[in-house]
Amino acid sequence: MTQKRFNWAILGCGKIAAKFSSDLKLLPNARLYAAASRSQYKSQVFADKYGFEKAYGSYEEMVADPEVDIVYVATPHSHHRDHVILCVEQGKAVLVEKAFALTATQAAEMIDAAHRNKVFLMEAFWTRFQPSFQKAMEVLQSGDLGKAWMMRSEFCFYSPYNPDNRLYNLALGGGSLLDVGIYPVFWALQIFGTPSEIQTTADLAPTGADRSIAVTFKYPGGEIAQLASSLAVCSDTQTEIWCEKGFIRVRRIDPSTVKVTISAKDKSEEELIFHLDNGFGLFLEAQHVMECLDAGLTESPMLPHSFTLLQMQLLDEIRTIAGVRYEGPPPTPSLESRGL
Repeated sequence: MTQKRFNWAILGCGKIAAKFSSDLKLLPNARLYAAASRSQYKSQVFADKYGFEKAYGSYEEMVADPEVDIVYVATPHSHHRDHVILCVEQGKAVLVEKAFALTATQAAEMIDAAHRNKVFLMEAFWTRFQPSFQKAMEVLQSGDLGKAWMMRSEFCFYSPYNPDNRLYNLALGGGSLLDVGIYPVFWALQIFGTPSEIQTTADLAPTGADRSIAVTFKYPGGEIAQLASSLAVCSDTQTEIWCEKGFIRVRRIDPSTVKVTISAKDKSEEELIFHLDNGFGLFLEAQHVMECLDAGLTESPMLPHSFTLLQMQLLDEIRTIAGVRYEGPPPTPSLESRGL
């Protein structure tokens, strides 16, 4: 349990920042200290609504405040590199919303900056800290269902095409992959690790952003992961892991409820419901950050920099195969050139 009371600051006052700020109120060791936007008016409205003590009309002014301990970066992922480096160069611990960056090249620059300045940096990948995810991994690691050989994971929701919308804007990292497709990729990496082969099929919107994308990861041992994301259709948000002696299904019922089904070959079945009585579940990652800082850590043992960088490299590879080209530096090398 964290011991110190930390002063939190919010960089970017959008929808995800609103949810995160609501969850911070659930943590007695989190002080809602400051919020910053490019507009003084917007940051003041946000600060007043969620109970922050200070409001800044520029990011630079906020991170220069010596009282700020931790900054939650909640801007579009196309801006994460610049905003994270701004924070860490001022000695601030940073929790940055997923996707961590636009490309693996940017991610490496952010991690290097944190290392140079000896400050904490972590991606706000909330799935890693959810009890439902931890239960699924516990069952897999127990071996009760035998070896896992295949999995399927999808995250799709309908968002009508609008070239001005962030989701379809390549300059802001638009497309389903970085917005929600990152979750199926995360599950595959946690369960099977780094694939040896990637196959990708995508439907691109007129802006060039991936509207729908289907990905297959193949592994040297024969394991297969099938992953999908889309802005064009609705689907269950679920992951299924198929093992020798049964399967595990993790399905989101609603924003606060997840059902984990553990089905064995002998026809026995267990259903576990994980329900949040308060908050959105984001407080769990915030609590972990404070525990890491109490322990003097500069990266999370649950979500280390090496994992975040690997995930960004694979997202680059998927985009390259799909033909999605963001503005900025070229994508990282292919799997073959990395010797994988």
